[in-house]
Amino acid sequence: MIPRYSRPDMVSIWEPATKFRIWFEIEAHACDAMADLGVIPRENAQAVWKAKDVEFDIARIDEIERETKHDVIAFLTHLAEHVGSEEARFVHQGMTSSDVLDTTFNVQLVRAADILIADLEALLAALKRRAYEHKDTIRIGRSHGIHAEPTTMGLTFARFYAEMDRNLSRMRDARAEVATGAISGAVGTFANIDPAVEEHVCDKLGLVPEPISTQVIPRDRHAAFFATLGVIASSIENIAIEIRHMQRTEVLEAAEFFSMGQKGSSAMPHKKNPVLTENLTGLARMVRSAVIPAMENVALWHERDISHSSVERMIGPDATITLDFALARLTGVIDKLLVYPENMLENMNKFPGLVMSQRVLLALTQAGVSREDAYRLVQRNAMKVWDNRTDFREELLADEEVRAALSAEEIEEKFDLGYHTKHVDTIFARVFGE
Repeated sequence: MIPRYSRPDMVSIWEPATKFRIWFEIEAHACDAMADLGVIPRENAQAVWKAKDVEFDIARIDEIERETKHDVIAFLTHLAEHVGSEEARFVHQGMTSSDVLDTTFNVQLVRAADILIADLEALLAALKRRAYEHKDTIRIGRSHGIHAEPTTMGLTFARFYAEMDRNLSRMRDARAEVATGAISGAVGTFANIDPAVEEHVCDKLGLVPEPISTQVIPRDRHAAFFATLGVIASSIENIAIEIRHMQRTEVLEAAEFFSMGQKGSSAMPHKKNPVLTENLTGLARMVRSAVIPAMENVALWHERDISHSSVERMIGPDATITLDFALARLTGVIDKLLVYPENMLENMNKFPGLVMSQRVLLALTQAGVSREDAYRLVQRNAMKVWDNRTDFREELLADEEVRAALSAEEIEEKFDLGYHTKHVDTIFARVFGE
């Protein structure tokens, strides 16, 4: 992943040095377990740990791989250079490359998941804070981009909170699903290695043994993991799109923070563009682009092929690094988001009173007017407001058919904004549990 959209903690998970360190730990723990079983001499297992503080020479491993054309063999050869060829002769006994590669990949995904879970928790905290801050800040709700009925900015933040809270649960489930390891040997039968070795290695690495592997850990687990990343990315875009719409000049109900010295356009000095949320929309596309390849990795030939390998070398780092960056960026946007309550009220009143049409419709039906006639009466007056920017309440008061069913006081009562916010506390209690 390019540095522009990367954060160091997530990047470090995917660095070659980290990968080789996990490879070493798998091999060393496996040797310990085999020594416990009496399969290899204890001194040989202990000798492997001489490399525990070694910084493996990545250039040297690459040099060996250019000759062997095999990455795991290249690493094992380099390990023997540190441990000693005689001492290292039992390393990797009964194991196959996928035992190392797949278990390592899952360790990396688990570590990445831990960062993403922390990212989601930080975002949730920001959304909750802003939701309570604007719990009673009235704004117009829109459907199809058109004014619908009043809502509050707090409810907008709260629905994003609820969505991201579901994503937090999904991420925790996805972490659990990939937290498996396999040290089962060629085609997964344990023919040349005892299942106790797998149990020991997994315990040391914080994994659980894969119930049944072939020569690989089943890729449906990984498909579910990357699908979860895709869903989270879509939720990020959902929030980003709302902010982008709210920042439009004609709307301007909220806007990204614009720092001192920031420039919006190389040509137009007046510009304040929603560049962060536009960026998040693009980053969400990149995370989702990993989902289909992960799904396609599920179908492998027989007990194993490597068609999944090149895919995972790309989507593992790219998707997790990008999502980590996107979640952190969104948290910053939410934390500093500028909210303009006055503009919200002004926008709602561009067509005065029009957003109360449903209340009037319901009142007419309750007064004995048929729904068809009530709809006709309300729409007739609403269209005048659309066309002439008149006041909806005044149009209703001047309509003799409406007045035949509703008194002036009954019509006036239908324009109380508090009617639309009376259940905000109930919704907040459902979302936040308070």
